[in-house]
Amino acid sequence: MAASDASSASTVEEITPPPLDMNEVDRILEQHHSDSTELIAILLDIQDALGYLPIPALRHISEQLEFPINEIYGIVTFYKHFKLTPPPKHQFTVCTGTACHVRGAVQVFREFERQLNLDTTICNTTPDMECGLETVNCIGACALGPVVIVDGEFKGQVKQTRVSSMIKKATRSSGGDTE
Repeated sequence: MAASDASSASTVEEITPPPLDMNEVDRILEQHHSDSTELIAILLDIQDALGYLPIPALRHISEQLEFPINEIYGIVTFYKHFKLTPPPKHQFTVCTGTACHVRGAVQVFREFERQLNLDTTICNTTPDMECGLETVNCIGACALGPVVIVDGEFKGQVKQTRVSSMIKKATRSSGGDTE
């Protein structure tokens, strides 16, 4: 493992998830009558309540529904919507669909990686959980490409030169600082 890989890997280990409220998981299971045919709805509700799907919650669901944990994990990792890590305060999502790609989405994404000091092949969230970076295949706003979604707000015709100000504006709004 290269030195930079080792430092990035240790950064991942430093992320401490918030405490888990298993009562909320139980409440959602009860709401769905602990019915394994409603597994995806259960997972969606738990993620809505907790912000992500903690592994201990998945184990608990497995036990309560008598459903194999490996199948639950397979479902969670198959669908991009499900998250296994706590969400960052600010999420930057770069559309990499064809129209955005040909207009420079990859360069915009790489600039986000550089500005946030992230290697997204290892981790897509800053160590302080302030900022997260991801791609999406297409958001359907092709005429505006390249498009970046910042905390749910669409930004069109984004150039590399705007990345720094986008990060500063997002983190300033919550008092965070990524630099």
